[in-house]
Amino acid sequence: MILWELFWGFLQVGCFSFGGGYAAIALIRELVLSRGWLTEELLTYIIAVSESTPGPIMVNLATYVGSTQAGVPGALLATLAVVLPAFCIILGLMAVLKRFTENPWVKALMTGLKACAAGIILAAGLEMLAGNILGGDGADWTAVALSALLALLWFGGSRLLKRKPSPILLIVLAAVLGAAAYGLSI
Repeated sequence: MILWELFWGFLQVGCFSFGGGYAAIALIRELVLSRGWLTEELLTYIIAVSESTPGPIMVNLATYVGSTQAGVPGALLATLAVVLPAFCIILGLMAVLKRFTENPWVKALMTGLKACAAGIILAAGLEMLAGNILGGDGADWTAVALSALLALLWFGGSRLLKRKPSPILLIVLAAVLGAAAYGLSI
């Protein structure tokens, strides 16, 4: 039964995730929390690990959730389910869209989908940020300070250097600062 739930849940995520992996975080969050597969805190950690590991975040999340719920078969089914819709859609659309890439209606549709995906990503990020900073025990001022420092480095670095700082450098810096602030517990 769990294998079917994993397959069906992640197939739906794969079908309705426009905008890539970050846009899918909101759908994956709803899926795993509603079924009790992960807690909010564990999901946040897994998202951080999935961002840091090679491969698409949506695939990494599906693989991890599948493996925690049903071992290797669960990981394989969840991963297959999350990539199957995109694979089939891209195969079909490539033949059709190649002829219509200059069509103003197609361009408008793609522009609209980009804006929608950006909004979904922003909403999921803000919801997660608020949930982690304002957790059940009140505000976590260390998390607030670290978030503010990283935002300042991102936006301040962009202005001072006239280019955006390396995301890899910011991820490594966030990991080091988090380990220093909260203690390294492995």
